[in-house]
Amino acid sequence: MADNDIINRIKYLMQELNYRQVDFARKIDIDTSNLSKYLNGRLPVSDSLVNKLVVNLGVSKQWLEDGTDLPFAKPAGVIQVNAPSPAMPQQGTPVYDIDVTAGSTPRARMFADDQIVGWVNLPDLTQQGCRIVKVSGDSMSPVIQNGDYIAIRELTNTQYIFWGQIYVVILDDYRMLKYVRRHNNPAMVTLRSANPDYDDMEIARADIRDLMLVQHIIHLDSRI
Repeated sequence: MADNDIINRIKYLMQELNYRQVDFARKIDIDTSNLSKYLNGRLPVSDSLVNKLVVNLGVSKQWLEDGTDLPFAKPAGVIQVNAPSPAMPQQGTPVYDIDVTAGSTPRARMFADDQIVGWVNLPDLTQQGCRIVKVSGDSMSPVIQNGDYIAIRELTNTQYIFWGQIYVVILDDYRMLKYVRRHNNPAMVTLRSANPDYDDMEIARADIRDLMLVQHIIHLDSRI
């Protein structure tokens, strides 16, 4: 791995996540003076530094080392589960009979009780207050495939965005699943697909009605 390339990616992360050096050093659990030495090339990049970035920020190690992945290719972790049983207990995280990226279900009806079709009983999901919905389309492939389910958590304040993560973005007429990236204009955001066949979209932050953070990606592994 080339030290200069990794340092440039670290600087990119600091800019995208809007961290000062002292805050970034605290976040990845290293001394501020050592971070400065890494950034200035006075310390060689170590495996320990790379691992701290991966563990504390959830950054893709492959992206850090050779740039061939996305920075946050799997931002919320991927959970492998089998197809649900008809006898699934009515407890845990609710699964809703809606397609979060398509359909005409009004926002007020999206999470009505009569839309619940099952539950997934995993502690991490329950503790985070998530809801599980289905995804259609290939704009986020290969990170999220057509037909996958995602566990989402609704945000109460859309002004606070963790740049580079995947969100369900709800506008007046559309619902989209995208990476939300920082725009040069603070009044705008850039929506990016994982699939390179799709172009970026630029929208006004004021046009965002709701933001739902993707906490987990659930791939159904049906064998019958």
